Amino acid sequence: MEFNEKLQQLRKQNNLTQEQLAEQLYVSRTAVSKWESGKGYPNIESLKCISKVFAVSIDELLSGNELITLAQSENRSNISKLYSLMYGILDVMAFAFIFLPFYGQQEGDYIRSVTLLAYSDTIPIIRASYFVILILMGVMGLVELAIQLIVNEKGLRAAKTCSIILQTLAILIFIMTRQPYLTAFLFILLMIKVILLLKGHSKW
Repeated sequence: MEFNEKLQQLRKQNNLTQEQLAEQLYVSRTAVSKWESGKGYPNIESLKCISKVFAVSIDELLSGNELITLAQSENRSNISKLYSLMYGILDVMAFAFIFLPFYGQQEGDYIRSVTLLAYSDTIPIIRASYFVILILMGVMGLVELAIQLIVNEKGLRAAKTCSIILQTLAILIFIMTRQPYLTAFLFILLMIKVILLLKGHSKW
């Protein structure tokens, strides 16, 4: 008997609805429905809860092949979470570009590297746009990390797309205003993010 059939049988034997079981497992009814229809497996924590609720061992719930499938799925999920975490951290790093000396300021015959806070070798609106774009990128990183905590896949995908668009816009702004150091760093970070996205998708 497959896991989905065993779960359905155990639930009915204990006179529980999918909603009631979901409440005991601290998951959504949709998740229980998905498991019972054979469209997926619970993660390790949910599996432990199921084992506890019905007083059966995990070995009784899953066959050998199902255990392997679950382990592989859990591994892919953990790798994907790691990539998403790294992605968010890369965006949060944008805050650091406000305080790092990446901006070339003319001083006599020399160009000195200064932080954005000390940078004045441009018109105020351009300097303000630097602050806005970097702060927006950093905030986007914080949003990505927060979305990851509440496990919202669609929200995370949307945030990552916005992040790529925002960083591309930032690169264009810094190219047009001739900030080579910051442009180079942002471009490197963009390439790393693209690689993380591609690796994350290839794991599914």
